[in-house]
Amino acid sequence: MDEINSIKNSLHSSFRIKDPGQLKYFFGLEIARTKEVIHICQRKYALDILNECGMLASKPSSTHFIRDTKVFFEDKPLLHNANSYRRLIWWLLYLTNTRPDITFIVHLLSQFVQQPTIHHHQAAQHILQYIKANLAQGFFFFVDNNIHLKAFSDFDWAAYPKTRRSTIGLCIFLGTSLIYWKSKKKIIISRSSSKVEYHYL
Repeated sequence: MDEINSIKNSLHSSFRIKDPGQLKYFFGLEIARTKEVIHICQRKYALDILNECGMLASKPSSTHFIRDTKVFFEDKPLLHNANSYRRLIWWLLYLTNTRPDITFIVHLLSQFVQQPTIHHHQAAQHILQYIKANLAQGFFFFVDNNIHLKAFSDFDWAAYPKTRRSTIGLCIFLGTSLIYWKSKKKIIISRSSSKVEYHYL
């Protein structure tokens, strides 16, 4: 604690910082602590999104992904109010800070903000129904975690019909705690699933 207080005093002399005590809420992030674990989620932020979109009374969904994604690449029918879709995607992008389970589909839908269709909007609303099913889902960081790194990756080969590009997903765990994740569309066009993995490595 002496070292921590020394650093705080040093920072305060340069930047005039405040020490609000134990962190509980910060920019939509809710932090709960015990002696064994730290839990981080965005429950209130998720509720605010549902309320803003008028979906507090909607039926929860057990899945976040709709079955047919081919309709995403159709140009019609266009959504009448594109700004509402853009706002929703912006809110969902921030929610992926604690919800890596929706990162892939949100990343996919974010690529159609210029001219969204009704299918894109329906898919975004389906994500909200999935979020409603488990509002407090987030991260758990355990005190007695093993210092052991594990990485997992997956891809959807040539999922984009016009460009034939693939999307890669990556998760890295420290013990049982997720510490890094990413979903990214590849620039290189691969002719096989093996090449996708090779280029990613």
